[in-house]
Amino acid sequence: MPPGGSRRLRRDPPLPVIALQINGKRVELDQPTLLLAYLEMLGVNQRAVAVEHNRVIIERTDYANTILRDGDTVEIVRMVGGGATLSGQP
Repeated sequence: MPPGGSRRLRRDPPLPVIALQINGKRVELDQPTLLLAYLEMLGVNQRAVAVEHNRVIIERTDYANTILRDGDTVEIVRMVGGGATLSGQP
């Protein structure tokens, strides 16, 4: 044992993590991440969703330039086709 009587285990340094809210749930990512890359990780077709990032609707053309960072709030809404019509309505 080293002088002083205590032994310390070597610990790996903690990995940096960013935390954000996505659809109301806490999500942790290893690093700031492009929105488009995050959607691809989820297996989501970018043309089938609308995304709000920090209360701003993001144009699809900006998905590749939008970076998700620590503390961000994101809402991802999937487009759903179809629907019911009222009887007697075209």
